Amino acid sequence: MRSLYLLRHAKSDWDAPYGSDHNRPLAERGRRAARRVGQVLSDLGQEPQALVTSSAVRAQMTAQLAAEAGSWTCPIRSTERLYLPSVEIVLAEAREQLPEVERLMLVGHEPTWSEAVGLFIGERGSGRVKMVTAAVARLDFAGDAWSRVEFGAGTLAWLVTPKLFDAASR
Repeated sequence: MRSLYLLRHAKSDWDAPYGSDHNRPLAERGRRAARRVGQVLSDLGQEPQALVTSSAVRAQMTAQLAAEAGSWTCPIRSTERLYLPSVEIVLAEAREQLPEVERLMLVGHEPTWSEAVGLFIGERGSGRVKMVTAAVARLDFAGDAWSRVEFGAGTLAWLVTPKLFDAASR
C-alpha cells in the first residue's frame, strides 16, 4: 500500500512585507499549526518517508516546521512545480516517487489540494472536499508502486484540520 499525505500550507501572513505571493511567509498562527501537525503525525506514527513542497515560502516554512516539530528524518525537496500546480502535476509528482517510499507528503496550495483529494478518491463532480490552512489528508492506494497511482483509485483514510489536532490533545 502507498499513502499520500496532502498538507495545505499553514496560515500565511498577509500583513508581512513579502513583495510577491510566492514570498509570503507564515503568520504566527500558521507556525503554531505547522508545528502541531508535525507533532501529532509523529505521535500517531504517520510521519512521511519523503516530503516534496511547493517552492513558495509559506509552503516551505510549513514543511520545515512540521518536520522539525515531529523530528522527521525524511528528505525534503522543494520544487517550483508544486507552486499553484494543476492536479495532473500533483499526480505526476506522486508517480515519480522512489519505490521504497510508502508514505509521501506533498505540501501545497488551494484550490488544487481540495480538487486533488476529490479526484484521487473518485469524487469528480459528485462531492466537495475543503482543505483549510494546515489541513492534512491521507489517501491510501493499493499496490506497491507509485507509478500505478491514479485518479479514482484512492481511499480517503482521513482528513484532519488544525482545530481537530488541538482538540484531540487536550
